[in-house]
Amino acid sequence: MVGPGLYTEIGKKARDLLYRDYQTDHKFTLTTYTANNVAITATSTKKADLIIGEIQSQIKNKNITVDVKANSNSNVITTVTVDQIATPGLKTILSFAVPDQRSGKFELQYLHDYAGVNASIGLTANPVVNLSAAFGTKALALGADVSLDTATGNFTKYNAGLSVTNEDLIASLNLNNKGDSLTASYYHTVNTLSNTAVGAELTRSFSSNENSLTFGAQHALDPLTLVKARINNSGKASALLQHEWRPKSLVTISAEVDTKTIEKSSKVGIAVVLKP
Repeated sequence: MVGPGLYTEIGKKARDLLYRDYQTDHKFTLTTYTANNVAITATSTKKADLIIGEIQSQIKNKNITVDVKANSNSNVITTVTVDQIATPGLKTILSFAVPDQRSGKFELQYLHDYAGVNASIGLTANPVVNLSAAFGTKALALGADVSLDTATGNFTKYNAGLSVTNEDLIASLNLNNKGDSLTASYYHTVNTLSNTAVGAELTRSFSSNENSLTFGAQHALDPLTLVKARINNSGKASALLQHEWRPKSLVTISAEVDTKTIEKSSKVGIAVVLKP
């Protein structure tokens, strides 16, 4: 990617470092392929005493991808993606869920060397319209994210973001929740060979007059094993160990403990991903 990417890319590296793959549930994911190259993925997640199941099939034909997902709540979600349509960098996405008749949405994404635009509209009589865009370069990007409810004429969301990237450091600033919260984050690559990086995120809520700070780090013990750790100002500390025991197949063990109530048992989660 040579351009700024989509608005969601602003601050993403720091968010992935601090939050991605951390969990306290038990999750198992298995992907297999049929003879005609249809990918079928089954996922089972145990949360406390509740087990949630999901099965997804994905069909690809040239630049068209069709995803059909069914879950244990009896919802069937279909997503049709057409990539590189009409012009390079343009993608269309149509999604809808059954039996939710108001879930239909049509989306356009466009990536350019100096812009990334995402526009979507709900397929209802009075839809919610969303527009997000990022402008600039890979080194400096400025963006905004706005949603309008046409039924009421009110803006349900308006956010803004700024990202600065150099060789080993990414810093970002996001104004979220209709201007009520300001989040500053950074991601610093310490050593590319060992995939060592540190990051932090500071959020200020103006309405509650509260601050939250999260600091984290990651390091690859070897090319197949990654360790991560984080801690926030509330005293919650987490760590995970992720091992790729075969290509695209991962085992992740994570744990969380509240250092202010250390006498309570910690939470431990495990995720297993199997792919052929």
